[in-house]
Amino acid sequence: MLLKVDQGTMLPLMEEFYTIQGEGYHKGTAAYFIRIGGCDVGCHWCDVKESWNAELHPPTEIDHIVKNASNYTNTVVVTGGEPLTWDMGPLTAALKAGNMSIHIETSGAYPLTGDWDWICLSPKKNKLPVGVIHKKADELKVIVYNKHDFKFAEEQAARVRQNCILYLQPEWSVREKVIPMIVEYVMQNPKWKVSLQTHKYLHIP
Repeated sequence: MLLKVDQGTMLPLMEEFYTIQGEGYHKGTAAYFIRIGGCDVGCHWCDVKESWNAELHPPTEIDHIVKNASNYTNTVVVTGGEPLTWDMGPLTAALKAGNMSIHIETSGAYPLTGDWDWICLSPKKNKLPVGVIHKKADELKVIVYNKHDFKFAEEQAARVRQNCILYLQPEWSVREKVIPMIVEYVMQNPKWKVSLQTHKYLHIP
């Protein structure tokens, strides 16, 4: 079983659910979410800390995951945890075989694997992105917890390709404090856009 996990033919599945994408470029779109367990990035404000320990989430055959996804929409979002902890090649190949559009939300802390239609890179200071992911990202989403995150955001934006869409998103627990800062920053630096966690306002997963 562990060999299959290492090979990516089984993955530590935390949860899977059909909902509305709440963040970034595809917000408002119906999507099937596949949340993979395992993450050592360690963001103190993470709202899914229960995803961190992969051993808590049962290794699941990717064929089972793909079959469940095929019952819903053709837009699939793979998230975590940190999905790139694992080899995403087998999962994306199986989803592609089912004619699904596949998105990933990742910190980029591990090398990029898999064949993706949309890559949302959300880098974190305590474990920086590696490899080629900056040049592959379709959107860059930087979480703003305090004013120092604007400098980090610009450092990351300098590394992505020219047509990558740039987002600043308030960290939910301090949103009342940082939203005015983000609004002012985007007005002064209009290459950036504001991303909000609209699913939390809508009270959906």
